[in-house]
Amino acid sequence: MTTDYVLTEEGKQKLEEELHYLETQKRAEIGERIKVAREFGDISENSEYDDAKNEQGLMEARIAEITRILGDATVVANSKRSTKVNIGSVVTLDMGGQERVFSIVGAAEADVRDGKISNESPVGAALLGHKKGDVVSAMGPTGKEISMTILKIEQ
Repeated sequence: MTTDYVLTEEGKQKLEEELHYLETQKRAEIGERIKVAREFGDISENSEYDDAKNEQGLMEARIAEITRILGDATVVANSKRSTKVNIGSVVTLDMGGQERVFSIVGAAEADVRDGKISNESPVGAALLGHKKGDVVSAMGPTGKEISMTILKIEQ
């Protein structure tokens, strides 16, 4: 099963930087931890060794995940002249009297705490293709409908 990943240029660059770090620095650090832990003797009861091996497994899984995402991803270029919300747009919204700013990104780089919402999320999907001044609604996480007015779109 192949998943189609959508990334902004910034998201692609961050994943490439993370992959480089994991493959160079982090692999070497964990390798050294495993080497030191082996020197403690019997590895069957060595928690240092077990911890290092578990971290190595998680890191290798992340490397495989990033490699798969980068291999399958479609990188979306920002349209500098678009007046509509696209992947890569920074959108300022009025949500119930509260101003919120979101970047619309692909699912692989979404991070709600950082204000990056996926184009596949209910809010992200509802905003795509709309213009400044449009009133858009989407289902919130509680199942309640959220009404939003687009105040500003930056590319």
